[in-house]
Amino acid sequence: MKQISKVTQDFLEDSYIDAIDIGIVDFDKKTFESKLFSNPLLEDEKNKIYFDLASVSKPLVNGIGFLACKKQISDEMKLVLNHQGGLPSWGLLSKDTWKDTILNYKIQKSKTLYSDFSALRFYLECEKLGLNLKKECENYWDSEIVFWKDLKDDFKTVQNGFVKQKENFRAVHDPNAYNLDEFVSHAGLFGTANGVAKTLLKLDKDFNLLDLMDESMQKDESRFVNSWDRVEDISNTFAGIGCSNRTFGHLGFTGTSIWIDCKKKLGHIILSNATKLYWYDKKSFNRYRKTIGELVWQNYS
Repeated sequence: MKQISKVTQDFLEDSYIDAIDIGIVDFDKKTFESKLFSNPLLEDEKNKIYFDLASVSKPLVNGIGFLACKKQISDEMKLVLNHQGGLPSWGLLSKDTWKDTILNYKIQKSKTLYSDFSALRFYLECEKLGLNLKKECENYWDSEIVFWKDLKDDFKTVQNGFVKQKENFRAVHDPNAYNLDEFVSHAGLFGTANGVAKTLLKLDKDFNLLDLMDESMQKDESRFVNSWDRVEDISNTFAGIGCSNRTFGHLGFTGTSIWIDCKKKLGHIILSNATKLYWYDKKSFNRYRKTIGELVWQNYS
């Protein structure tokens, strides 16, 4: 962790980001380590910092739903689970009519198009089957993974953008998740690196996550598998050079990520508030992401 700490502290000094929480998971030893880095204004805070996980929520909701309810998941549901169901990628939704909007799209096999609407459709298809994904997921989430509306008063968060022209500290950053104001599957979870690491270890223990993903990625060359993204080019990836072609994970818009290498049985987690002030310039942060991944694969394998 020494090199990772130096790189992270140097990056924070030259960045507007408030804090970065890093976790490294050894699935072979069933252990993890994590470390929170923050700017000087936050160093005296005793409470943990909960980060908006953004789209990392997708595999931690829909992905868990798939694992827990696999026998009930139809082939059509798998299409939207893996962004191949022909739904648009995004659009502003109405609180009153969003379910009808999403359900009115016809599911049909298509080329991969990463889609929040697809994630929402999988959630609604589960709802049709009488499956409550929030309750299902709560059986597997660590206590440090929470829905944003369930954040307790003493839970500390960091700023992610602005809501109604005020600094946003506790509300979900995603506009649809915020406007819909209810539990949904594409965004809305907050968590810590500890919480994400413990959740991943439990998923591997209960469902043999790494073996299942390894087998699935060998059978299916699609970009998305069981709700997870995969590394398609090991020479140029946000997961960091040094991972194998059996690496899967997910990125979150706020500056979060999970990457897991099935061959190395190793994973890393990065949580941050890269959208503190704006969302459109993440070049330096993406270089940082790649550097951390490379250090993990080099030093922990």
